[in-house]
Amino acid sequence: MTSVNVEHINPFLMASTKILKEMCFVDAKLGRPYIKDPVFLDNTLVIFIGFTGEMKGQVMIAFENKIACDIASKMMMTPIVEMDDISRSAICELGNMIMGNTATIFSTKGIAIDITPPTVGNGTMSFT
Repeated sequence: MTSVNVEHINPFLMASTKILKEMCFVDAKLGRPYIKDPVFLDNTLVIFIGFTGEMKGQVMIAFENKIACDIASKMMMTPIVEMDDISRSAICELGNMIMGNTATIFSTKGIAIDITPPTVGNGTMSFT
């Protein structure tokens, strides 16, 4: 089983909690990081953002559709009851902000990364 290096994970967690608090007024509670099976169900919206540079990889930020609607509502300051193109764009922008902050945190540690544009997926997905 692959181990989780906290030096690599913590910048993502720090950026995520910061942006969720600033943009969505959500105080995220962190649990112990673990490697999740890459299977997402019908009621899930997933943001995919790649990163390149001194570290390479892919980040998947997943929300249940109801949570994604709540977040988009807070970001757009209007009620969102169903995800559409504009609300998906808002969620993608949330991913951009999280990953931009992550890149900044890594840069303070001397690690340069660039991020790719986000892609959003919805519905049942599985990755190997």
